Amino acid sequence: MVAVAIFLAAHLALLIGLTTPEKFVFDEVHYVPAARQMLAPAMSQPMLNPMHPPLAKELIAASIAAFGDNALGWRYPATLFGALAIVAIYLCGLALFSAQGPAIAAALIAALNQMLYVQARIAMLDIFALGFGLLATAAFMHGFRRERPQALFALAGSLFGCAAACKWSGLFPLGVCIVIVAVIRLMQGWRTLFADAKPDDWYRPDFWPGLRLHHVALCFAILPAMTYLAAFVPLYGVSLPDLIEAQRRIFADNTTTAIAGHTYMSAWPSWPLLARPVWFLFDKSAEDNVSAIVFLGNPLVLWPALLALALVLRDFIVLRRWDAFLIAAFYFGPWLAWALLPRTLGFIYYYLPAATAASLALVYVLRRDGLPRWLLWAYVGVAAIGFAVMLPISAAFIGTSMRSFSRLMLFQSWI
Repeated sequence: MVAVAIFLAAHLALLIGLTTPEKFVFDEVHYVPAARQMLAPAMSQPMLNPMHPPLAKELIAASIAAFGDNALGWRYPATLFGALAIVAIYLCGLALFSAQGPAIAAALIAALNQMLYVQARIAMLDIFALGFGLLATAAFMHGFRRERPQALFALAGSLFGCAAACKWSGLFPLGVCIVIVAVIRLMQGWRTLFADAKPDDWYRPDFWPGLRLHHVALCFAILPAMTYLAAFVPLYGVSLPDLIEAQRRIFADNTTTAIAGHTYMSAWPSWPLLARPVWFLFDKSAEDNVSAIVFLGNPLVLWPALLALALVLRDFIVLRRWDAFLIAAFYFGPWLAWALLPRTLGFIYYYLPAATAASLALVYVLRRDGLPRWLLWAYVGVAAIGFAVMLPISAAFIGTSMRSFSRLMLFQSWI
C-alpha cells in the first residue's frame, strides 16, 4: 500500500504542467518521430532512430495512440516510469534497511534530486531504462540474502532485459549483478572464509545453496535476452537476419568514436561534480521572463552524496557490510561503465542511474548508530528546499526572471 501511495503521489506531481511547452524539447525531435513512424499502417523507410532499441519508442507510440499526437501523448509514459523509478528506490530501501521510514526517505530524496524529475517529463529513452533497471535492482537486492533467490533473480533478469530494450545502458546494472554472482560463486569455489565472519558480511560461504549454474544462466542471460528480443518482434517479426542486423547497427552507432562534438557534452569524471549541465529548453517568453529546463541535479543532494559514498565504500571495505556493498556496486557500476566505452560523446544525463542510487547512500549514512533519528528527515527537508529553489529552471511551466536565472547559474560552466 505504501508503494502504491508513493506511485500515485509521484505520478500526479510529475503530471503538473507536463504539456508545457507544446513543442519538442531537446531529443524529443528524434524519438517522437520514430514513435510516430511505428503507428503507420506500414513501416516507412528508412527507419528513424535505429541506433537505439525500440521498447521505449513503442511505449511512446502507444501513448500517442491513446492520448493523441500532442505533448501529453509524447510525455505521459515518461511520468509513469519516473513514478515507478521512485517506487523502485523505495523497494531497494526496504531490502537494504528493513524499515519503512528509511525506505520512504530514500524515495523522497531520489524524487527531490531534480535529475529524475526533469527526465521523467520529457519523451526521451533514459527514464524508461531507469524505471525497468531500478525495479530489477530492487528484485536482485531482495533476493541477495535469501536462501532461494531464483524467483527474484529471474524477475530481475527479465526486467533488465526490458531496460536494455529501451537503451543499451540498461545492460550496465545487469553486468553489475553478473559480476556480483560470479565473484561470490568464485570465492565459494575457492572455499574462502573470513576469519572473523559476521552475519552482515557481503560474502558468506553458505549463500544460495540451491542456486546452480543453469539457474544463473537462465536468470542473467536467457531471460534478459528473451525479453530484450521480444521488443523487436513488432518491428522485425521473427526474422533472424533482420534481428542480427538491428543489433549490429545499434552496436556500431553506440561504440563509434567518430561523433561530432556537442555544446553540452561532458566527460564521465565530471558528472558527480555537476560540472556541465544540459539545457533542454531556454525560451524568452517576455522581456524579462524565461522558460527553462536545465538538466542539472539538486546540488544539496548530489554533492553531499559524494561524502556519503566515501563512507559507504569504507564500510564495505573495512566492515564488509552487505548493504554498503550493494549500494556501492549499483552506484559505481552504472557510472564507471561509461569509462570503458570508446564513445567520446557523453552527457550528464547518463549519470542518472548512479545519481538516483546515491539517495540510498545518503540514507545509509544518516541512519547510522549514534545519529539522532530526526537528522534523516531534517535532511529530506534540506533536499526539498534545494528542489524548490531549482524548480523554476527544471519545469518550463513555472518560468523565472533573467535575474533569478542568472543567480541560479552558480558557475560559468553551467551556462
